[in-house]
Amino acid sequence: MILQLRNPLVFLDLETTGINVSVDHIVELSFVKLTLTGERIIKTQRINPEVPIPVESSLFHGIYDSDIKEEPTFKQVAKELANFLEGCDLSGFAIINFDVPMLVEEFLRAGVGFEIKNRKIIDSQKIFHLMEKRNLASAYTFYCGKVLEDAHSAQADTLASLEVLEAQVEKYENQPVVDLKKTKLGIIKNDMSVLHELTNANLVDLAGRMILNEKKEELFNFGKHKGKKVSQVLRNEPMYYDWIMKGNFPLDTKRKLTEIKFRDFNMKA
Repeated sequence: MILQLRNPLVFLDLETTGINVSVDHIVELSFVKLTLTGERIIKTQRINPEVPIPVESSLFHGIYDSDIKEEPTFKQVAKELANFLEGCDLSGFAIINFDVPMLVEEFLRAGVGFEIKNRKIIDSQKIFHLMEKRNLASAYTFYCGKVLEDAHSAQADTLASLEVLEAQVEKYENQPVVDLKKTKLGIIKNDMSVLHELTNANLVDLAGRMILNEKKEELFNFGKHKGKKVSQVLRNEPMYYDWIMKGNFPLDTKRKLTEIKFRDFNMKA
C-alpha cells in the first residue's frame, strides 16, 4: 500500500525521562520522513536531558545517564529538528496524548517555534481502537465467535462476560503474561486467585488514583505528584491529604489514603 500524501509525513517516537510532559525530557528521538516521492529519510538522535534519568525509565528504554552524557541538549539541536519537520505532517502510535505534547514542550523550552495547528496528525493507535473495538460485544465475538444480542441489557451482558472468561481461560491457560517492559507478571491459570492477582495486583484504590510499584510501595497515579510515593508526599506536603479529603474523590480513595496516613504516621485524619 502506497500512502497518498499531500505533505511529507514524519513518523516519530520518543524515549523520555518519564511520562509527565511538564517536567520530563526527551532522551532519544527518532523521525522517519516519508517524502512525496516515497523516499524514507531517518533521523535518530540521543539527547542529554540535563537531568538524571530515573532508573525506572532507564530499565524501560535501556538508556542510562552514562549513555547520553556526551550527547547534545535539545536546545542545541532544536533548530535543526524544526527544519527537518518543516512543512511535514506527523504520525505515529499513541502520539497525540504524549509524543506530540512532549515534543512541543521541548521546542517551547528551547525557544524555537514549532506549530502544529497547520499540520495533520495521524495517530495509528486511534485508528486501531476505532476499528478493533475493545468492548464486551467485540470480546464476545472474538473469544466466543458469537454476536451479542441485546447488548447493554444487564442479563445478556452478564451471561456474555461469563462465556468470555471461560473462553479466555481456555485460550490462554498456562501462557505467560508480560508487560511492556517484558517483565513476566505471571501465568494464566484456571484459578480465580491467580486471575485476580494478574488483573488487580497493582491497585491500591478502586479508582486507580493510587497504585503499587514493583516494591509494593503506594504511588500517586494522577496529578502533580504522579509517580511519587504517597507516604513521601504526605510527609512533605500534609495539606495534600486535606485537599483530597475535601475534593471530589471517591470515598474508597479517601478511605485508602487515610489508612496509609494512619499506618505510616500514626496521626489523626
